[in-house]
This record gives sequence, structure tokens and C-alpha cells, in this order.
Amino acid sequence: MARREEYEQKTEALLQPVMEENGFELVDVEYVKEGSNKYLRAYIDKPGGITIDDCETVSRRLSDLLDEEDFINEAYILEVSSPGLGRPLKKEKDFARSVGSEVDVRCFRPVNHEKEFTGVLKAYDKDTVTLAIREDEELTLERANLALIRLAFDF
Repeated sequence: MARREEYEQKTEALLQPVMEENGFELVDVEYVKEGSNKYLRAYIDKPGGITIDDCETVSRRLSDLLDEEDFINEAYILEVSSPGLGRPLKKEKDFARSVGSEVDVRCFRPVNHEKEFTGVLKAYDKDTVTLAIREDEELTLERANLALIRLAFDF
């Protein structure tokens, strides 16, 4: 297991009780390098949305837990935030919650000479997603070809 994955999994385990205590959902944890800095990011959500106070509460608790466990032996910046409107669908629960919703999809390789699609998520499994592109047309895409899938939003 890569160090990044280990840090993410251990952080998720630390956060689970905090999420349950507060009625929050842990959407994702990522440990990434951007420029010369490393970031440990936790994305949280709850019905009605996350507030700045919610992020602060989780950030303080997580910071204390990380200090106690001390399993990350390099400098990093801790961030806790809402996943935002354009959050990607990553986990099975994201897909399950989004069935029937409009999604934007970007593919690595063209499908029918196109790389970007918008449609209603009709079904998914471990290998594919099926979109209703138009009223009478469905498109099934290989999940391995998906660069990005997220809820569509209009302003």
C-alpha cells in the first residue's frame, strides 16, 4: 500500500467516530502534493449542507487526533471542507445517491467520437455506468474510461 493510501485510510478511521457523533458524512479524504506543499483534506457533508463552524469543529478534533496518533512523518496542511457542488462521484454511496440525477461525464478516450456527456444516471455497477442521454437513448460507459463523473449543475 502506498504511503498516500495509508495516510488516507488511517485518517478515515480516525474521523469515523467524529462523523457519527456530529451526524456528518465523510465524503472523502485525500493526501496530495500541490506545488511544494502537501495537503491532508477531509470533505464532509450533512443534510442541509456544512457550515464553517462544522468544518472548524471537525478540523480541531481531527488535528488533536492526528497529533496523538502522529503517523504522518512529514509536514502537511490540514483542510476540512464541504465537497462543493461539483464534487466527483467516487464511492458506491455517491453513485447510489445520484441515480436519477443529471451528471456530467468526461472520458479518457472518445466514445462515439465524443469525450464529454451529460445525462441522467440510470444505473451503475462495478464496471459500467448507464446514462439516459435523451428520452429514448441510453449510453453505457466503462468506469475505467471515466476521467470524471459529477453531478451536473446549472447557474
